[in-house]
Amino acid sequence: MRGRHDVFMKSPNQLFIMCDQLRHDWLGCRGAEHVRTPNIDRIAARSMVFTQAVCNSPVCAASRVGLATGLRPHRLGALENWCYLPLSRRTYYQELRDHGYHVGCVGKLDLSKPDPYNGSEGRRPLTYAWGFTHPHECEGKMHAGRGFPPNGPYTTWLNEQDAEKHEAFHHDYTKRVGAGAATHLEDSVLPHGLCEDDYIGEKSLEMLKGFTGEYPWHLFVSFVGPHDPFDPAKEYADKWRDAEMPAPIPAEPEGRPQRYRYRKEYPLETHLEARRQYTAYLEQIDFQIGRILDYLEETGQLEDTVIAFAADHGEMLGDHGRYTKGCAYEASVRVPLMLSVPGMEPGVSDSIVELNDLNPTFCELAGFDPPRNLDARSLLPLAADAEAEFREVSLSTHRKASAVRNKDWKFIFGDDGEHELYHLAEDPEERRNVLDVYPEVAQKMKTQFTELWMDGGALR
Repeated sequence: MRGRHDVFMKSPNQLFIMCDQLRHDWLGCRGAEHVRTPNIDRIAARSMVFTQAVCNSPVCAASRVGLATGLRPHRLGALENWCYLPLSRRTYYQELRDHGYHVGCVGKLDLSKPDPYNGSEGRRPLTYAWGFTHPHECEGKMHAGRGFPPNGPYTTWLNEQDAEKHEAFHHDYTKRVGAGAATHLEDSVLPHGLCEDDYIGEKSLEMLKGFTGEYPWHLFVSFVGPHDPFDPAKEYADKWRDAEMPAPIPAEPEGRPQRYRYRKEYPLETHLEARRQYTAYLEQIDFQIGRILDYLEETGQLEDTVIAFAADHGEMLGDHGRYTKGCAYEASVRVPLMLSVPGMEPGVSDSIVELNDLNPTFCELAGFDPPRNLDARSLLPLAADAEAEFREVSLSTHRKASAVRNKDWKFIFGDDGEHELYHLAEDPEERRNVLDVYPEVAQKMKTQFTELWMDGGALR
C-alpha cells in the first residue's frame, strides 16, 4: 500500500487522544469563547479538523466497540452501553500489532462493560486479546468512584497514596449517584494531582518514556472526563466560579416524541453551574494533554508523530432539558475529530465523517491496507483534499433512537414508532420537528436509514 496518498510523509508513531463525553462545540478551536483549551487547540492548529464528525453510537461502550472494529456497532449487537467487543472481531489494535507496532493504552477502553474488574495494574488478559502490547486500562469515572475496594489501577494507586482520600472519593460518588450525578455539582473531594485524569496524564508520559524507538508505537490516551459527574479539582473550579456561560437550548416538548417530553426541570442557574464545572474539568484535562505534547516536542518527536484527537460521544449539558447522552440530538452525537499527519497541510473539512473512520486511517498511515468489509473509510483522502467526495450521510445507532444525518437534514428513527426530522440548515438547534411538513424528505431518509442498517448484514 505504500505510495498511496503520496502527499503524506509516512510517520510510524501514532498518538491518539480521546476524551469521554466531550461536546463538539466546547473547544476554543471550534469558536467557543467560554472555554480555555490551548493544548487541544495546538493539535487543531496542525490538523485537518472535521467539523461534521458523528459518533457511531451516543454511548461509551458501543461507540468504542465500533471504533475498535471499524464496523457500525449495531452489526455487533452493541445497541446500548451494556455491551462488549466480540473476540471473533479483529481490531485495528491487532492489525497494528501484527504489523510490528507496540500498541499501548492508558485510560478507559470500555470494550467489555459487563466485566467490572480492570486488574490492579490495568493488564487483564482481555487487553492482550484486543491487540494491546502495553496495556494500562483504567476504570471509567463512575466505575472508579464505585470501586471500593479498588477495581482497577487508578483506585489501587489512589488507595496506596492516601487510603482516607480514596474512601472519601468513594463516599462522594455514592452520594452523587443517589442525587443524580450530572447535576450534583460539587468540586472533587480530591486535589489536583490525585484525580484520575491527572493519573492518566502521568502514566501516559511514563509509557511514552518507555518506548525505546526500536519499534514504532501507537499510544491510545483515553481520558475519563469530562464525563459526569462534573467534579473538577477545586484548583480548576475556582477559576470558573462566576464565569459567563451560554444558556442551553430550551426544553420545548411540543413536537417531541413522548419518550422525551417528561424531563426533570432545572433552574437556569443549575444549567450554568453545570457548564462551569464541565468547562473547568475540561481545562484540567487540557493541562495533561499539554504535558504530553511538551514531552514529544522536547524529545524531538512531535513533528514526526501522527496525532488524532476525538471524543467517544457528546454531552447534552442541559440542551433540550437533558443531560449526559444516549439520544440522537447534535450535542450527543456530534464529536470533535482532528487528525495531524507530518507533511499534511492543516485545514477544515465540512464533509460527513464517522468516528470509526479513524480505524482504517491508522492502518493506512502505518503503511498497510486496512481489513476488507469495514463500514469505516480512511480519512486520508479528505486530509489531502478537504473537499474530496466522501459520505452522503452518517449513521449513529442506539436501541431507543438512531439517526441518519447529512449536512442539511437529520432523521431520527425511534424504536417506539415516533420519528423526528430536523432541517439542520435552517434549525441547527433542532427546535422544530418537521416530520409532517416534509414527508418526502422523511421517507427518503428513512429509506437511507434502512439501507445502512441492513447493508451487507446477511454476509457479515
